[in-house]
Amino acid sequence: MRADASAMFRESAEAPRIVAAMLEKNRDQVARLGGRLRALAPHAVVTGARGSSDNAATFAKYLIETKTGTLTSSAGLSISSLYTAHPKLDGTVFLAISQSGKSPDLLKTVEAARQAGALVLAIVNDETSPLAALAHEMFALHAGPECSIAATKTWIASVAAVAQLVAAWSGDGELETALATLPEQLDRAWSLDWGAMADRLKDARDLYVVGRGMGFGTAQEAALKLKETCGLHAEAFSAAEVRHGPMALVRQNFPVLMFAQDDETMQGVAELAESFIKARALLITAGLPCTGALVLPSLRAHPVLQPILVAQSFYRAANALAFARGIDPDHPPLLNKITETV
Repeated sequence: MRADASAMFRESAEAPRIVAAMLEKNRDQVARLGGRLRALAPHAVVTGARGSSDNAATFAKYLIETKTGTLTSSAGLSISSLYTAHPKLDGTVFLAISQSGKSPDLLKTVEAARQAGALVLAIVNDETSPLAALAHEMFALHAGPECSIAATKTWIASVAAVAQLVAAWSGDGELETALATLPEQLDRAWSLDWGAMADRLKDARDLYVVGRGMGFGTAQEAALKLKETCGLHAEAFSAAEVRHGPMALVRQNFPVLMFAQDDETMQGVAELAESFIKARALLITAGLPCTGALVLPSLRAHPVLQPILVAQSFYRAANALAFARGIDPDHPPLLNKITETV
């Protein structure tokens, strides 16, 4: 099978159309909820998710905290599902993100959050799922069936939904305007040539993926996809954490994939990139010009959207890398499309 015949390739390519439809279909609901959230003024947001959806929740954390000042933290789903503890969530928002909306531990956590007084919001692809029924407000991704085990179009739609919600909540007109251009930019991001990444990583065994702030969720997502579709041991780190231990493993030709966006994190990420170059690492960057690195093409856009666009370009490159390594990205070993964790 050719790389462009995989379900991962086809489904990733659908993201621009899906995001355009989702932004339009959810516009009125999101505008209404933005006003409700401003009136509620929650003292915290708790996110609940697994796998790729939890990487979208990382994006949500940075965006919610920077745009609204509301403390945002990830729920340990086992707290409710196994330890049967009862969190005190009165006056909070619980944001659940899931493609299937069926994982038992997430559902138990959402039930506990409702009982504890949280306003439950769900971003979910399956509108008929148990999660959708449990939520006070459900935002459908409108992505259609996703056949490849690797979640791609649903991840792009999830983070776009988060951006739409937070823009409405915070009253950020600049971000709302930028979101209108996102589908067209996703289409352009898909067409960028990241083939050199596959060439450099074809024989790699270990890899760091580095981002910071709004881009850290994309770094986590890329590391997960490299594991599940390419059989490559990849670990994600915030650029702020690498010198707190992980740098000790960097040697000559150690592969590092680094993402950056045009915001307050750029200077620190650039300084860390120079450290990787001095260590003679095999550095690959997107969104960051760096002498001595393989610089992949990227698009200029609103800083909140840049990590989403990088993810779209990355998915195409990860699909190609899987084939270069002799792996079918649609059927990685030992994985199922729907994982039901208790």
